[in-house]
Amino acid sequence: MVLAELGGSISRALQQMSNATIIDEKVLNDCLNEITRALLQSDVQFKLVRDMQANIKKIVNLDDLAAGHNKRRIIQQAIFTELCKMLDPGKPSFTPKKSKPSVVMFVGLQGSGKTTTCTKYAYYHQKKGWKPALVCADTFRAGAFDQLKQNATKAKIPFYGSYMESDPVKIAVEGVERFKKENCDLIIVDTSGRHKQEVALFEEMRQVSEATKPDLVIFVMDSSIGQAAFDQAQAFKQSVAVGAVIVTKMDGHAKGGGALSAVAATKSPVIFIGTGEHMDEFETFDVKPFVSRLLGMGDLSGFMDKIQEVVPMDQQPELLQKLSEGNFTMRIMYEQFQNLLKMGPINQVFSMLPGFSSELMPKGREKESQAKIKRYMTMMDSMTNEELDSTNPKLMNDSRMMRIARGAGRQLREVVEMFEEYKRLAKIWSKMKGLKIPKKGDMSALSRNMNAQHMSKVLPPQMLKQIGGMGGLQNLMKQMGSSKDMMGMFGGADK
Repeated sequence: MVLAELGGSISRALQQMSNATIIDEKVLNDCLNEITRALLQSDVQFKLVRDMQANIKKIVNLDDLAAGHNKRRIIQQAIFTELCKMLDPGKPSFTPKKSKPSVVMFVGLQGSGKTTTCTKYAYYHQKKGWKPALVCADTFRAGAFDQLKQNATKAKIPFYGSYMESDPVKIAVEGVERFKKENCDLIIVDTSGRHKQEVALFEEMRQVSEATKPDLVIFVMDSSIGQAAFDQAQAFKQSVAVGAVIVTKMDGHAKGGGALSAVAATKSPVIFIGTGEHMDEFETFDVKPFVSRLLGMGDLSGFMDKIQEVVPMDQQPELLQKLSEGNFTMRIMYEQFQNLLKMGPINQVFSMLPGFSSELMPKGREKESQAKIKRYMTMMDSMTNEELDSTNPKLMNDSRMMRIARGAGRQLREVVEMFEEYKRLAKIWSKMKGLKIPKKGDMSALSRNMNAQHMSKVLPPQMLKQIGGMGGLQNLMKQMGSSKDMMGMFGGADK
């Protein structure tokens, strides 16, 4: 994924600093130079990187730090803060409200994935209870209306456009009026793009904006654009009131850092990132969790949200009860593997866990891991109810394992390997025993109840060390707003 390489480089720089016996000026400079090089190689604008380095040096004055201060943690915190500052314009974008019509206009160059992103944005809000509609005001590109029509039909979202009318302003106005009458509360207007910035494009955008009076203008930017990102974003901002940015194609191998420079140019927040072609490959962008993942510190709140998405509300109390009892069965492992597969690409899920960066699971490994999980589930399909629900490891003798291997068409060694994985996960699960379950039995309440003590039991020692021990863990929880951690359920990468 884009920026996986950047995240890996920054994580390595921090790791080298952590391994140093004494943190002096040279160690700090080496660390900052490595991070600077990584950011510049990822096409982040030079001025932004230079300012960041100067600010960190101001914050971390080693001569002024008294003995006993955890210099590593102070440096890591300063890097975290400055990277957040680079990506955060300090003001939120307009947020649409249900049952009140909002008009959102999309702008960007041709080829940036604007039309697909419009549908993803509509689909995302539709799942959350909005009533979205799409208007195709792109009369410049042949096939634009066909593409939007096809996407909207697939997602069951109402749409408006015309094969006959060539005036984008007229189409935009008619579409917006029609969907306001139909009580749609999120009307998305897709505008024309061009291969490059030109007067005709900006004039057309300005006219559509004046006619439809959008509540929000979203600038869609291709992550592979490189150093041109800053100037391009600025040109769009000067033409229309860009209020938010969506960065697309974040699943590719482009450097991607340049697209992040667009935040500084438009002084508008990135609100979503596109991570693939499919409708649901679309993630909300939140600065602190994103930087935390970039630094290999994980995104525990995002991980928790993912779990809440895949575990239905009515099943949550039962799951939490099992968690507090600490009894882990093969059936629970099967259910959690099912949930893990629903959470999306495994490398993205694992990058939410502290100590991991996306770089640690390249594309080949991701497919391999997914295949292994499916293989385990096939073998568990050959098990009896007694075997699936037992907490007694002695029940699984050689003859039972041989029967499971034959039933699933797998080798005996693969069944043994699966059982070893079960024992490893059962050990992690048992550490959550005695966890205080909230009365309502919902996961979000549980996440607020969890403390650093519980988390430190679940995290592997090497991971805890990378975060900076108990102090670093408490600090991370403070940064993220809470300790939203349920990784024990999924094995937490205790390798």
